[in-house]
Amino acid sequence: MAGAGCSLRAGLRLLLLLLLWAGAGRGQAPELHACKESEYHYEYTACDSLGSRWRVAVPHTPGLCTGLPDPIKGTECSFSCKAGQYLDMKEQACKPCAEGRYSLGTGIRFDEWDELPHGFAAVTASLDIDGSFSESAGNCSGSTWVPRGDYVASNTDECTATLMYAVTLKQSGTVSFEYLYPDSSIVFEFFVQNDQCQPAVEESRWMRTTEKGWEFHSVELNRGNNVLYWRTTAFSIWSKTPKPVLVRNIGITGVAYTSECFPCKVGTYAASSGASFCQLCPANSYSGKGATSCQPCESDTYSDPSSSSCKPRPPCTDEDYFYTHTACDAWGETQLMFKWAEPKICSETVPTAVFLPASGMKTKCPPCNPGFFKANSSACEPCPAGSYSNGSGCISCPAGTEPALGFEYKWWNTLPANMETTVLSGVNFEYKGLAGWEVAGDYVYTAAGASDNDFMILTMVVPGFRPPQAVAQDGESKEVARITFVFETVCSLNCELYFMVGVNSRSNTPVETWRGSKDKQSYSYVVEKNASVSFTWAFQRTASHQEGRKYTKDVAKIYSINVTNVLGGVASYCQLCALESSGSCTACPPGHYIERTSGPCRPCPPSTYLRAHQPYGSQACIPCGPGAKSNEIQSLCYSDCHFSLDKAGRTLQYDFSALANSTSFTIGPSFTSKGLKYFHHFNIGLCGNQGWKTATCTDNVTDMRVPDRAAEFSKSVTSYVCQSIIVPSEVRGYKSVVSSQPVSLADRLVGVTTETTLDNITSLPEHFAPENGAVPDVIFFYRSHDVTQSCGSGRATAIRLRCKPLKAGPGALSVPSNCPDGTCDGCTFHFLWETSAACPLCSAHDYHAIVSACLGGIQRTTYVWREPKLCAGGVPLPEQKVSICKPLDFWLKVGISAGTCAAGLLTLMTCYFWKKNQKLEYKYSKLVMNSTAKDSELPAADSCAIMEGEDVEDDLLFTSKKSLFGKIKSFTSKRTSDGFDSVPLKSSSCGMDMDL
Repeated sequence: MAGAGCSLRAGLRLLLLLLLWAGAGRGQAPELHACKESEYHYEYTACDSLGSRWRVAVPHTPGLCTGLPDPIKGTECSFSCKAGQYLDMKEQACKPCAEGRYSLGTGIRFDEWDELPHGFAAVTASLDIDGSFSESAGNCSGSTWVPRGDYVASNTDECTATLMYAVTLKQSGTVSFEYLYPDSSIVFEFFVQNDQCQPAVEESRWMRTTEKGWEFHSVELNRGNNVLYWRTTAFSIWSKTPKPVLVRNIGITGVAYTSECFPCKVGTYAASSGASFCQLCPANSYSGKGATSCQPCESDTYSDPSSSSCKPRPPCTDEDYFYTHTACDAWGETQLMFKWAEPKICSETVPTAVFLPASGMKTKCPPCNPGFFKANSSACEPCPAGSYSNGSGCISCPAGTEPALGFEYKWWNTLPANMETTVLSGVNFEYKGLAGWEVAGDYVYTAAGASDNDFMILTMVVPGFRPPQAVAQDGESKEVARITFVFETVCSLNCELYFMVGVNSRSNTPVETWRGSKDKQSYSYVVEKNASVSFTWAFQRTASHQEGRKYTKDVAKIYSINVTNVLGGVASYCQLCALESSGSCTACPPGHYIERTSGPCRPCPPSTYLRAHQPYGSQACIPCGPGAKSNEIQSLCYSDCHFSLDKAGRTLQYDFSALANSTSFTIGPSFTSKGLKYFHHFNIGLCGNQGWKTATCTDNVTDMRVPDRAAEFSKSVTSYVCQSIIVPSEVRGYKSVVSSQPVSLADRLVGVTTETTLDNITSLPEHFAPENGAVPDVIFFYRSHDVTQSCGSGRATAIRLRCKPLKAGPGALSVPSNCPDGTCDGCTFHFLWETSAACPLCSAHDYHAIVSACLGGIQRTTYVWREPKLCAGGVPLPEQKVSICKPLDFWLKVGISAGTCAAGLLTLMTCYFWKKNQKLEYKYSKLVMNSTAKDSELPAADSCAIMEGEDVEDDLLFTSKKSLFGKIKSFTSKRTSDGFDSVPLKSSSCGMDMDL
């Protein structure tokens, strides 16, 4: 822009020299005629260092005429006209604009967007493979700012689209515009840079979402060159395509003088002179360009506001009217009424047109809604404090009870006082003064809009809540209140019903969307913050714009709405309460329920938690799941990070305290179709902390305007397990990472077990192949309160802890290989946590002793872990034991001595038994001889025979003086060749030996 300014000044200097040269040579060109005022115009030269300039005449066609006026000193460079005026260059004075024209004085305005105005540029950038930005990338070529008549619309994908405009200001000025920013999943920033690419005020960079329709934004500009940037990037990975950002009526002040006024565009007019803007033509009128007034349409034609022409009225059909009920009259009666949809554009005079049906008969009014009663008038009024009603008369709550405050709407004769309805145009997104919903007795439904793509809005505002005492004392309990409504949609096209929630008058956040026809069903939403909350239902018949009404019969119906614990609400029944000594109601202590019969407070048994919103009867105490215990005030169940398991005759003890702190991990990267790199980020707070949830995920898409301060406007989710989408800071060039779409995956601990299924949540073993069966995986099961259309029971999470002794500290987290996003069905999430902290505590069973040899009289006993070691912490290995022992040579000597003694003893015993054996042989031989003598009738033995009792002789025989060796030799030689033994016999008479 600076270069363009320099070239412009050089061109003006050259043009001035040419004019002076032409004036000097007038006598040499008599054929040129004198210039007329219509053949030239005036311009100012560039300002000099003193702030002065010259006014010069510049011909439209150089060389066509001669006799241009001489240059004269111009106005000061800081001179400007007011809005509604222009600078008359001939007289160098400000004059008012004529009728049908306008000016901004020192400014310019862009309010026509049939195409990008001159000077604007739309640039698209995407991320290349190497992580750098490239303009107009192929996959982002269609993602840009698009002119749409009255406004310009941003892109709606993850590409970065920038709308740029460069301007040089002669004095300090402003830039202003109107914008519509309904969807927080888009980052919308507006900033200004000078020609050195230095940004202006940084605080104005990040735009905030609009609350109700178009909002105005203005930023001051410095003198000199300014480049304006409107930039958008969408971060909607999971949800549907977000709604675009719309910008219109861009105005810039502080530019050079305005030498002419601009004509009013079609559909607008300026009735008087000196106008700084043009007014819109109302409905059923039109105007052309530069109009001073609007022309009315003929009776058989119509037009929308700001139209350039009128269109013929179509014949009326049954799509052009709707029905409603009148308010109850003094006699308690109501009447069915039919009304034309506003604005009425159809004609009843066309032959094929239908007529408005006649009003119905009067019928008896439905009763008042619960908590209300009919006073003297026909209107329903709330019951006084301390009473309740079923819609008829108010009844005081009996002693020992108190009213259950809330709002329950199920009869729709009139719209309740805290509800309002309107229509948001689907064309220019302006709010219309029309009713989008109509009452119909037992339901409220969407009326006919001006167009089928209009948004029919119904809003209910609740000033605050009075949560139960247990909830007030327990910050971990999410439920402050609950809204439940019964609805139905009947659609022939692609209609959509949105349910949105806004907190403290801030922008509505879409909670759930239903598309197409839906049968009558109920939906509940848990309010988690005690603040002023608005609930909004928006119904759109179709997103495409078409002339006329074709889908008026496509409707959304709401049959009933019930909100609990409303501050200043009414009651449809009374609930039991604990009584003080004075007889007034008081809250039970935490962890106590109210006995239904007598009303006293009773403590819940151990390992149970109290259902805070229905603390009546013992059934209000809900048992905790396996491996869980209740916190001190018995408001929830949690794991204290300790777990025991009986297996194979022993008890395994676990301590997960090392995993108690919040742990985060990221999986990815993943890429969108446009090439945006993002990650799935998970935070896990497994156990401990008395059940306090420590895992937090945030949405800072609309909060990046305050990156160095607390996230005041950011949306955060706190639970046991949560997930968000992370876009790294280097991808988009922001100060910090972009975190969006936080989701709670675990609000309640179901239990801790080694079983694969608990409370209908299954952790399939095939998701994570087991590596050893000695130590089973411990599984934590959780549930989330968030109920969606695809997850009717809410989301669930299963965290499988696996013993990995070599992975110290927090270990490693992973997701199933066949479900890279952590979930296979979008409802149940599976995680594997491998860490040494998941191993059972070590005990005496996990080690054994090794005894060393006795060396030097010392023996050592060493204890080692059994392999593979599948435990951690717990009992440490015992110290090495040292004992005194005898060496091996000592025991060898003892053994030799004992062996020698044993050998000697054996020898003696051998000899003894050998001698005894000889005696037995001798006696045996004598018996044989005696027996033989009888058989052969030999003579009887002489006196030399051995008689009974002659043992002494035996002794004599064996006590001969032969040596032991000689005796053995003689014994062995006594066996004859015939195989018989020879027995020595002693003759009694001759005393000589004989061998037999």
